[in-house]
Amino acid sequence: MPPQPPIPARPEGSLPAAPRPRVPPPVSTRAQRAALAGGVVGGLAFAFWIFAPILTPFVLAAVIAYFLDPPATRLTRIGIPRGFSALLMILALVALALLGVLLLYPLLIAQVTVLLQRLPSYVLGIGQAVRDALNALSERLGPDVFDQRLQDLAVGQAGAIISYLGTSLARMISGGIALFSVFTLVTVTPVVAFYMLRDWPRMIRRIDAWLPRRSAATLRQLARDTDRVLSAWLRGQLLCCALLCVYYAAALSAAGLELGLSVGLMSGILSFIPYIGSITGLITALALALAQYGTWNGVLLVLGIFVAGQVIEGYVIYPRLLGDRVELHAVWVIFALFAGGVAFGFLGVLLAVPLAAVIGVIARYWLRRYIESPLYLDPPRTG
Repeated sequence: MPPQPPIPARPEGSLPAAPRPRVPPPVSTRAQRAALAGGVVGGLAFAFWIFAPILTPFVLAAVIAYFLDPPATRLTRIGIPRGFSALLMILALVALALLGVLLLYPLLIAQVTVLLQRLPSYVLGIGQAVRDALNALSERLGPDVFDQRLQDLAVGQAGAIISYLGTSLARMISGGIALFSVFTLVTVTPVVAFYMLRDWPRMIRRIDAWLPRRSAATLRQLARDTDRVLSAWLRGQLLCCALLCVYYAAALSAAGLELGLSVGLMSGILSFIPYIGSITGLITALALALAQYGTWNGVLLVLGIFVAGQVIEGYVIYPRLLGDRVELHAVWVIFALFAGGVAFGFLGVLLAVPLAAVIGVIARYWLRRYIESPLYLDPPRTG
């Protein structure tokens, strides 16, 4: 080891060297933080507005990856590589979708054919049932209350309503089949979903590394709360819709309703919209039952099926699948779904519930901050 040079001695009477001043770390200002937040939100909004026409398969792929992340994570924990577990999940989903199309496509096409063939007889059946009910009401209340012109108007309006419902149902079934076929044949969504599912933990870690250190803990807590609310609602609601589809389709078909399969599937799928879906399915099923049976006994049977379905949904399915974890109010979900659908169509419907969950979590966070702040805790003025 070479000898070290000697340290020169400080001359006697000289003062020690002054320490170098410490440079304080840079601190961001409130204006800079507001500019960063506004820039991120504005950039995302601008990108969403520019690329909205092509975002639907990518957003759908993100929803699929988010939905399948927990089972893929469980497979990874038992020793299966993440890429292979993601591939298994996507292949299973595609196989399930293709199986559903192969099984349901001929049945739904047959239902559309029956609906178009029977629509004139349905209109006549509804008109006769309404005319009989008005005649009975006229005999009880007197002809001065329900004259013949009022009866003819009511019968004509009832026929127009059932005709509109029938043609709308046929368009909905045909359009749903076409949309479902597009998404199953196009390879963009499953491919993007595979890559997003494979890299989901890596993307979360990368986003976490980009968070500003000052607010990282708060943002992580908001993200955990959003994930808890959104996962509870989304996964529970999808399972609930699947169970209700099976129940309504089987029960209405067993009751002898000719369009029971289509109406049951529509009722279960529309249950994704709280209250509105169930009411729409109930009205459609009652109108078709009255048109087919021509008597009120069949209508009461269909009504009993829907009442039982609501009891099962409210007291069995929802408590077991969702419990008390859901913090999205039904009215807020309805508003978000309709607003998203009006603004951006199917893409807006896909993004409505996640955005509603995020806004709800942020609103509750700021409400807690407000309740703990002097704005709320200041004592009232006296004198």
